[in-house]
Amino acid sequence: METTRLVQLSDASQHRRVALVQEPLLRFLQNTTSVYALALEAIQLKQSLSSLIQSRLSDETIDYQLVYDGQSDWQLLPAFDHPEGPFGCMVSGTGLTHKNSALNRQMMHQSAVEKPTDSMQMYQWGVEGGSPAAGTIGVQPEWFYKGNGAILRAHGQALDVPAYGNDGGEEPEVAGAYVVDETGTPWRIGFCTGNEFSDHVMEKKNYLYLAPSKLRQCAIGPELVITDDFTEWTGTVGVDRDGTSLWSSPIRTGEKNMAHSLQNLEYHHFKYEAHRLPMQAHVHFFGADAFSFGQGIVLQDGDSMHVQWNGLGRTLQNPLRVSVATEQLLFIQAL
Repeated sequence: METTRLVQLSDASQHRRVALVQEPLLRFLQNTTSVYALALEAIQLKQSLSSLIQSRLSDETIDYQLVYDGQSDWQLLPAFDHPEGPFGCMVSGTGLTHKNSALNRQMMHQSAVEKPTDSMQMYQWGVEGGSPAAGTIGVQPEWFYKGNGAILRAHGQALDVPAYGNDGGEEPEVAGAYVVDETGTPWRIGFCTGNEFSDHVMEKKNYLYLAPSKLRQCAIGPELVITDDFTEWTGTVGVDRDGTSLWSSPIRTGEKNMAHSLQNLEYHHFKYEAHRLPMQAHVHFFGADAFSFGQGIVLQDGDSMHVQWNGLGRTLQNPLRVSVATEQLLFIQAL
């Protein structure tokens, strides 16, 4: 199925552009500096996003491979963001949506007594009530906050393990990109490949550390795919070390492979009034099917993480960078 795929770019002068993927080229859109602004304009014009994109196509093209490899004057940005600054974008996610994720969490927190953990119970609730009949509300999923737009990274950019972190590991996911219009109505723009990247060692210490373990950088892109099909995606996640594959695994996502329907996940995110502020941007991760930490892999500085979903464009690749600094106490002054 032919889909519309967009990338966001900036040059050395920080000039932003949006381009349509037409392999092996990128074709610039006229008078378009962000997907965010393009989506709002489509809403205001009551026009489909795909048709607005077609009307904006220019004759300017550049070689996609050079951009993808970081050898062009144009550099990839995260596939979606708020162009006016990080505070206009909320980054969040939904956990325990895939069975393998719940099993990994179960192994992390299994007690000596053989009984389901809270994580496995929540996953089972999703299996039983996460795909409600049309027009009804299903069971609430696990939800977490990752940060604002400052944590978003693009293809090729490093994901950092900070001095206060215990670990850093890939989480291969699909992320949804959303904008809230001036009336407070949320709109889904499309989907992109994501590496939600979390501190699993911190989480394993105690499941109540899940919240701070998620407060890390994440990557989305290279492409944003304009589609409403969330049925099923298959792909591959892997980690390379010194140019050699260290670990890889097939991955699956989409409603056929999840305990919740997309509609249920979106409802339980946007039911909160604070998540429907006019002109907000949202990036929401939908959960992981596999990750190397669950297989006992410990990532090191310089390792390369890659996530590829068939149908969501080119592979997202990010190196791991571990801080060599010592954690320093931050002193807060009173006014």
